[in-house]
Amino acid sequence: MNGVTGRMGHRQHLVRSLLALREQGGLDLGDGTVLWPEPILVGRRSQALQALTEAYGLEHWSTDLDTVLGDPATDVYFDAQVTSAREAAVRKAIAAGVHVYCEKPTATSLAGAVELARLARAAGIRHGVVQDKLFLPGLRKLRRLVDGGFFGRILSVRGEFGYWVFEGDWQPAQRPSWNYRAEAGGGIVADMYPHWEYVLRELFGPVRTVQAHAVTHVPHRWDERGLAYDATADDAAYGILGLDGGAVAQINSSWQVRVHRDELVEFQVDGTEGSAVAGLRGCRVQHRSVTPRPVWDPDGPPADRFRDQWQEVPDNGDFGNAFKAQWELFLRHVALGEPWSADLLAGARGVQLAELALRSSAQGRRLDVPELTL
Repeated sequence: MNGVTGRMGHRQHLVRSLLALREQGGLDLGDGTVLWPEPILVGRRSQALQALTEAYGLEHWSTDLDTVLGDPATDVYFDAQVTSAREAAVRKAIAAGVHVYCEKPTATSLAGAVELARLARAAGIRHGVVQDKLFLPGLRKLRRLVDGGFFGRILSVRGEFGYWVFEGDWQPAQRPSWNYRAEAGGGIVADMYPHWEYVLRELFGPVRTVQAHAVTHVPHRWDERGLAYDATADDAAYGILGLDGGAVAQINSSWQVRVHRDELVEFQVDGTEGSAVAGLRGCRVQHRSVTPRPVWDPDGPPADRFRDQWQEVPDNGDFGNAFKAQWELFLRHVALGEPWSADLLAGARGVQLAELALRSSAQGRRLDVPELTL
């Protein structure tokens, strides 16, 4: 596990996924076999790695990735490093014949992401990319509605994502400074458009066109040491994406927006038969049979509270942690060869959409999104 000293790698992948699997006694493969994950923590800071292993009662850590990959006992390589360091490390894992699972984006360029997918396929290893949003309770409820035909013909998807990230002077920033440096692989398009690619593809259909406007709203920031720097990466993007089948997705992504919604990300889906609004956990619906008749009246307050006219979708089950759920599927894929679609080619599609969105913004025009194949 490379990059677990960072927030996401530490909290979601190490603690809430693999350590949680160990706490439940391992992963039951269904044939009497139990898979027991044994993390080897890898990184550059020996003190941080040693502190983590001691804190969680683990045995293995190293600052030498090559040695770890060369150990026959290493079955899977996981990468949650900064994006700029990921491609080279994943290449090493593939060359060593180790199965690969990594965060997105898989590389800083489409060419690099496609090459990783090609190398992995040629090496015959099992490989995957994190698609955590699909395993969140809100989006799993949304998928249930899509699969059940609730919407009829889907017309549009409107996504709102983001929150206010402090500049770092009078309050510490909630995101690392490299996120705001293009030269380090930062930018909200590179970070979030890979998410939007797989969410839209898996729930509503592949993205066929993209028109985006990426901006840097806050050009000056202060880093973790309190030093001022110029933000060279985009911190907001406003996109219109045409989907296969004719539906239109409009997604606003911003690290400079104050939240006035129930969750940090929400998707509203409108169809001929009904609509839904899904967040990270909740999902509300309004069917055509109970859709009210709003009337525009600028001379007085609305007669009804519009939010009260929607119905909550029940959980109907325990969804668990989204990252852990996908880890379980990937480990079963490695151990048993069970079907798996979120491979490095899927990761490359996310990088492709991000690249095209940035190009669309720079050129001020809509671009086609060709289907990516190896």
